Amino acid sequence: MEQDKELKLRYRFDKVVSKPIEAIIMSCEKLKMKVEPDYRVKISEQYIRFSIGMLRREKHSPNLKIILEKMEDGNTFIKGTYGPDPVLWFFFIFFHVVVGVVFLIFAAIVYSKWSLDQPFRFDLMIMFSMAIIWFLLYFVARLNRSKGIPQMQELEKLYLKVIEE
Repeated sequence: MEQDKELKLRYRFDKVVSKPIEAIIMSCEKLKMKVEPDYRVKISEQYIRFSIGMLRREKHSPNLKIILEKMEDGNTFIKGTYGPDPVLWFFFIFFHVVVGVVFLIFAAIVYSKWSLDQPFRFDLMIMFSMAIIWFLLYFVARLNRSKGIPQMQELEKLYLKVIEE
């Protein structure tokens, strides 16, 4: 997969395999025992989550979430999503919301001061700085994602072992 060429922060893919869901889960259980200290594999019904083990985990370490869906012809449809650690993703979204809310509050203040013919330069500077912070958040996320690409490829190899077994 060409993760480093993608523009998205959370890379997604789809795949159809000729194995039933139960066989995929069984091979995942077997693989889980083999790779336990280096990788963490969580299985919950039709959801599988691959992540880097605690000893090798960095702040930019990715997760691979797999959703298995049974098809009418007996094949399995796999939806996969690479993403950051859920706690890191929560804070990333939280900071985006905070920046957006501050921007909107100061936009309302600027409009009020403009309509009342009061000076609003400071409030406009806050709005401008929120826009810059928003872009910085995006570029920091891109940087962390690019640092995690080697581990992303490791998780892909693990996922392919499960499908091919």
